[in-house]
Amino acid sequence: MKIEGRNAVAEALRAGKTIDKVLVTDGNMDGSAKVLFAKIKDAKIKIQVCAKNVLDKESEGGRHQGFIAYASDFIYSEISEMIEYAKEKGEAPLLIALDSLEDPHNLGSIIRTCECLGAHGIIIPKHRSVSVNDTVIRIAQGAIEYVKVARVTNLNQTLNSLKDDGLWVIGADMDGEDVRSSDLSGPVVLVIGGEGQGVSQLTKKNCDKVVSIPMCGNINSLNASVAAAIVIYEAVKKR
Repeated sequence: MKIEGRNAVAEALRAGKTIDKVLVTDGNMDGSAKVLFAKIKDAKIKIQVCAKNVLDKESEGGRHQGFIAYASDFIYSEISEMIEYAKEKGEAPLLIALDSLEDPHNLGSIIRTCECLGAHGIIIPKHRSVSVNDTVIRIAQGAIEYVKVARVTNLNQTLNSLKDDGLWVIGADMDGEDVRSSDLSGPVVLVIGGEGQGVSQLTKKNCDKVVSIPMCGNINSLNASVAAAIVIYEAVKKR
């Protein structure tokens, strides 16, 4: 789905629509174009700077004003649907919250892991996080059809709300207790950090506890999707 023009692209951003990438004309930008460009960049959306004739060719209406966005038709779920799904299966909710994950390959792999291991849903932030785009869907290899994904405006507020509803929020980080001996049973939200920085300090403070994966090698961290798979498996094993 193409969205053309500055106002249309800006409105799509405000509405939280899933945008995979934005084509932007190169060259000098005026004030409103610079503001929109900055918002797209802050939202961690892929930006492809092109010559004007490229956008002219891609444009369907001829009024792109230097911006063409490509939006996904993926429909996100509500967290309440995930909780209800767990109840229907007679299971305690097992949700996965992703804190600033940016690589679509990691998200696709985590979606596949959740489907294989029986997690009830994934929560991602609307901003500074990868969305469900074509790459995610391809990497998930069909699992996206069975895994519920919710997008939230404020991850920490969402985690606190889930705590109020009786779920334990458990973060995965290097300085936590050994995940192998930690109690991950019952209604749980597992928080997995993004590439590089891991779980943010603010989010970590909102966790009921933090668990870690023991390391024996010279490298002290795992790929985000691999770490997620191990922690999710440990949670499933204890149920």
